[in-house]
Amino acid sequence: QVQLVESGGGLVQPGGSLRLSCAASGTIFSITAMGWYRQAPGKQRELVAGITSDGRTNYADSVKGRFTISRDNAKNTVYLQMNSLKPEDTAVYYCTAVGDRDYWGQGTQVTVSS
Repeated sequence: QVQLVESGGGLVQPGGSLRLSCAASGTIFSITAMGWYRQAPGKQRELVAGITSDGRTNYADSVKGRFTISRDNAKNTVYLQMNSLKPEDTAVYYCTAVGDRDYWGQGTQVTVSS
C-alpha cells in the first residue's frame, strides 16, 4: 500500500504562484511514476503533469511553460510549482502514484480568483 498526502493548495490571484507537495509513504519502492491530475467542477479529471522514477516529465499543453513537476527522492515527495496561474486552473488537484496499482491522494483545492 502507498499513502499520498497533498498540501499547498489555496486561494491565489491571477498571475500568482503556488507550490503543491505530495508526500508518499508505505511501499514506495513499487512506485514507477507519480503525477498530478486536476478536476474542475463539471469537468472530467485531467492529467496536469507526470514524472517517472528516472526523472522524465510530461505536461498537459495547457500548463506547459507555467507549471513544473519535480521530485525529491530522499523525501519521497513530488512537487508541482505553478506559476502565472489563471482562473481556468481552478480545480481540485490530485496526486497520483503508479505502483502495483494506481494510488490517489485526497485532493487539494486550488482557486485562482481576484
